[in-house]
Amino acid sequence: MDVTRCSVPVTTRVPTGTTNAYLLGSDPAILVDPAARTDDLDRLVRNRSVAHILVTHTHPDHVGAVTAYAADTNATVWARYGRTDRFRDVVGSEPDRTFTPETTIPLGDDRVRILETPGHAPDHVAIEAGRDGPILCGDCAVREGSVVVGAPEGDMRAYVTSLRRLRAIDPPRLWPGHGPEIETPRETLERLLAHRRRRERRILEAVENGARTREEILEGAYEKDLTGVRDLAQATVVAHLEKLAVEGRLAWDGSRVTASD
Repeated sequence: MDVTRCSVPVTTRVPTGTTNAYLLGSDPAILVDPAARTDDLDRLVRNRSVAHILVTHTHPDHVGAVTAYAADTNATVWARYGRTDRFRDVVGSEPDRTFTPETTIPLGDDRVRILETPGHAPDHVAIEAGRDGPILCGDCAVREGSVVVGAPEGDMRAYVTSLRRLRAIDPPRLWPGHGPEIETPRETLERLLAHRRRRERRILEAVENGARTREEILEGAYEKDLTGVRDLAQATVVAHLEKLAVEGRLAWDGSRVTASD
């Protein structure tokens, strides 16, 4: 299946300053994550027969031009079943149809399949472009660096499960929400899983050394300069603490940690 990426500048805080919008197929086509309206994306959309619009999740940097392109193309706009209130609040309009994980949408002689990948956001999905084809992974993975999974919206336990699920599928490549194509998916997913294990280990070490508050744990868990990203790091620490609490490895009441016996 033909996959066309269009890097769209956005004003929200994102790793590269841009979000990747995608067009799958040509006639018909599916538009994925139209973050904003640009001349380049306009041109690509004009050259396709867009029948459907999908988003990997409803963070503002992925949905900014859904309504505009829906009006231009008369495409069917999809949202996740059970999350239509969230979709409406962010996008500003109602979806035409809803999907669930494993929903398939026919596309010419092929199809796309919706995959369950929560964690970065509660409504997050990935999109498999054709049978055994590449996967549009949204904000599950990036080729370099890591993905923010921050409480209260981010769920670290779910995110780690999503990474493992994508690794088990072992797609030929991943197309992320930000940055370039990931040509070595398994290697990248294993790197991201290892990163989360390291961060979790540092958090546990900080607790073992007497850190109890979020700020104390943050100081112990990060060695790098957090200027400009301190709030994101704090939210990530809390997401890890919530995961560890669910697993019974410590107690976390939202403000203080109690070390596990």
